[in-house]
Amino acid sequence: MARPATDIQERIVHAARALFLQHGVDGASLRQIATDAETNIGMIYYYFKTKDDLFLGVVEEIYGKFSTDIQTLAEDDSPIQSRIEKLFTRFAAMSDEETQVVRLILREALVSSERLQRLAVRFQSGHIPVVLNMVLGGMGEGRLRSDLNPIAIAMPLFLLGAMPQLVLRRVIASELPIAAALPSPQEAARMLLDVLFHGIAGPKHERKATTSD
Repeated sequence: MARPATDIQERIVHAARALFLQHGVDGASLRQIATDAETNIGMIYYYFKTKDDLFLGVVEEIYGKFSTDIQTLAEDDSPIQSRIEKLFTRFAAMSDEETQVVRLILREALVSSERLQRLAVRFQSGHIPVVLNMVLGGMGEGRLRSDLNPIAIAMPLFLLGAMPQLVLRRVIASELPIAAALPSPQEAARMLLDVLFHGIAGPKHERKATTSD
């Protein structure tokens, strides 16, 4: 039975994601993407005018839903620590497709200033303002430092919540011996939240005064 014509764009995006991950955007062949998508190169240009447009299409398929989830979690009425906990838990629950696209975003943002710029424009209408507003709310609650620029808090917050999860998943998937000693993604989310609010140092000890003869 022939495939419905309406799934051509989806097939192109999925084939592109696989080849972009394997070869990078610049190294992936549009002709091979068309072959893997069981279509022709003309259909790729019908939906995506350039390869960078196709890259953004790959990102948007996953990022659109992810950004909506972040907005829902960040904009509820619970205290800031509860919202950040939900955010970290969402990072822990990232699907394989989501982690693949995050890896792709990080790699392509480093190799192409044009892609970085286009990603930045998209993120500015996605998760960035949502996370910044959440940080501002936490400052207002007195739970986050108000002497810092909100961006200085939002960036490490996002990195602390998401980046360790990506590394954890890669190590677990690799089945290295160290993987057995690592926490689960859910346990890691709780630990990272504790690090965010309480740091990594042990209990403070008052330094005893000393006198010299």
